[in-house]
Amino acid sequence: MYFSILLILYKIYLINKISCCIISKGGVVVVKIQESAENYLETILVLSKRKSDVHSIDIVNELGFSKPSISRAVNLLKVNGYIDICNNGLIFLTEKGKNIAEQTYERHLLIKSFLIKLGVDEETAVNDACRIEHVISPESFNKIKMHFENMK
Repeated sequence: MYFSILLILYKIYLINKISCCIISKGGVVVVKIQESAENYLETILVLSKRKSDVHSIDIVNELGFSKPSISRAVNLLKVNGYIDICNNGLIFLTEKGKNIAEQTYERHLLIKSFLIKLGVDEETAVNDACRIEHVISPESFNKIKMHFENMK
């Protein structure tokens, strides 16, 4: 019985892990996009800065995930209104998706730069920034951003 419940919960998690979760903060409902969705959106943004056309295979090559995993993720991003896909397979960020991608990328770049300024080697700074960018609160990020800008 216990195992069956865990299995059901895990399946629900797998189905929804690309989408969003709902967090209640003091009676206010906040919708928070999942880390995996932020990663995909950020990757699409970075790829679109490098090249004009972004396809699913580009995301596969960039992230190293399987084609079926990327296909599923891209479909969920489309269903949730974060991306549009043309008939020829070109992927574009919607305004909603672009806003999230740009915020995530800004956090990544600033946190990476800040860690490097503190003396962290670049590879570690990049890896740590990739994790921190998804969990840092807006308040903490803004304070770090203000502090970093005052350091310049």
